[in-house]
Amino acid sequence: MSQYRILVVDDEEDICEILHFNLEAEGYLVDVAYSAEEALEKDLSVYSLLLLDVMMGTISGFEMANKVRKNDITSNIPFIFLTAKTDENNRLKGLRVGADDYIFKPFSLREVIERIKAVIIRLEVTKYFDYQFLSYEKLEMNLIDNKVMVDKMDVLCTKKEFEILKLFLENKNRMFTEEELQLRIWMNEEPAGLDGTIDRNINQLRKKIGRYEKNIVNRHGYGYSFEEL
Repeated sequence: MSQYRILVVDDEEDICEILHFNLEAEGYLVDVAYSAEEALEKDLSVYSLLLLDVMMGTISGFEMANKVRKNDITSNIPFIFLTAKTDENNRLKGLRVGADDYIFKPFSLREVIERIKAVIIRLEVTKYFDYQFLSYEKLEMNLIDNKVMVDKMDVLCTKKEFEILKLFLENKNRMFTEEELQLRIWMNEEPAGLDGTIDRNINQLRKKIGRYEKNIVNRHGYGYSFEEL
């Protein structure tokens, strides 16, 4: 299974622990937060899906979902509500803020897992049709065949170089810190920033994409971005 990263946000520690254990057993990367406030301090853009409790502390799941949807960087992240509130009004409210699904407590773990799979399948189908190609001027990526081209000429990239360029072209003009690149590209592998691996991969990528090397900008102390110059 491709490693999708899921954030579980619930103020009940037992539920977080159960979901964490069982979702990891299914092959997902799982983080937990015990409040919306704690969750909103994280870089939510790294997650494939959010599991949100509705009734939490100062900021409810509904309020957190609104914040996620209003942020351009996180607006497309799917989320599923987990709640003990079974009345129709709350369910409709959840759907109105853009929930991809709504699961009532107490829940079956098998049901949660199957519903997560269903949301991710929908997400992947959408990505397949919407993002088969990425481009900037004559720099093009074919995400079906995993090809990079400049002026219609093939550019041979390593898997990591391809993933870095894909991330940059999907998020033009956005700065990524080394910590973010580590999390997104290297995931749970050995820390890549400590031995200069990130810098080396990006420098090699720059050399390969010719005149577009100038678009990959490094701002010391901040990170890297692909700028539309």
